[in-house]
Amino acid sequence: MTAMGRPILYDPALCEQAHNYCLLGATNDELAEFFGVSPRTIDRWIADQPDFGDAVRRGRIVADSRVARGLYERAVGYDRTVERSVVIGGELKPVTSTIHYPPNVQACIFWLRNRRRRAWRDIADAPNPNHVDDIALLDAAGESARHRDGD
Repeated sequence: MTAMGRPILYDPALCEQAHNYCLLGATNDELAEFFGVSPRTIDRWIADQPDFGDAVRRGRIVADSRVARGLYERAVGYDRTVERSVVIGGELKPVTSTIHYPPNVQACIFWLRNRRRRAWRDIADAPNPNHVDDIALLDAAGESARHRDGD
């Protein structure tokens, strides 16, 4: 979208295209390439043109929401109804079935580490002297039970 090598000037008609492209997950660099301008120009349009910035933000919110919903469903598991056609007794008949997708542990971890950072981070803070290590207590109880059973 360049005219004789010169970048295009801002036009409010670009808002709809920007919004639609952001619905597909476009970054500022991808918007710049699409419109034939520099990434700095896109940054400036977002900052200086309220209608353009709003169109970009609205598109990204919808795209991010769809991804978050999909991640959430993978984390907790979900059911999907599938309809297909099969031949039964020489006739084509519709068959509906429900497929269960169980929770996905990696999706759970990703979700919790990003949504509940304090409780689910990888690196613990300095050890708390009053902290009770539940795993250590369970291991000790298991070891104690094994010794009792062995005596």
